[in-house]
Amino acid sequence: MASSSANPIVQLNDVHLTLASTAGPVNILRGIDLDVMPGERIGIVGPSGSGKSTLLAVLAGLERVTSGKVQVAGADLNALNEDRLALWRRSRVGIVFQSFHLIPTMTALENVAVPLELAGATDATEHARAALAQVGLAQRETHYPAQLSGGEQQRVALARAVAPHPALLLADEPTGNLDGSTGHAIIDLMFGEAAKLNSTLILITHDENLAALCDRVVRIEDGKVKSIENRTQQAAD
Repeated sequence: MASSSANPIVQLNDVHLTLASTAGPVNILRGIDLDVMPGERIGIVGPSGSGKSTLLAVLAGLERVTSGKVQVAGADLNALNEDRLALWRRSRVGIVFQSFHLIPTMTALENVAVPLELAGATDATEHARAALAQVGLAQRETHYPAQLSGGEQQRVALARAVAPHPALLLADEPTGNLDGSTGHAIIDLMFGEAAKLNSTLILITHDENLAALCDRVVRIEDGKVKSIENRTQQAAD
């Protein structure tokens, strides 16, 4: 739940992103304004091609904007070069992708330990082991991704994302490749882990029922914020 007295962890002001193409410039984001408070759970929904995943990439420092203010987790992302962005992302942001993005030649434990080792943690393996246990995979530490089900792979990906205790947890269609019951289990884990860490959760989804679990639902169309619905207020009413 958001803190009413804190400063926003995400501040986007008049954010534009235009990409070149053979047919001319393509406007992906067209003036996005969004503030997110620490501890909030935000669902971002919209049709395919509306700019949702691009917006998430901007928040993660993976995509640079053409213009506008991008202040995320204590950093002005426009002011950071690629090396400093990588350092910032490593310590402040966890990302869960639809297609898992696990390293196939590494065990579950090794996959989770990678970001911790890159951050210089001396006890990376123990932290990774604890993170795997949190998502119910203590018995799968030595298994490789190909030996795991889709749901288990996404649990490993979630453990990897939360192991460094990020201030911001980003998820891009995290249940898109999973069946319904497995997807629900992953979502329960994700919300639970975010709450334990007091991490802010920003979730992209096509699932309206999933979005409705969030504190606010941000609807994106044609690269613009169409509406923002306060689900917490609606539930209270």
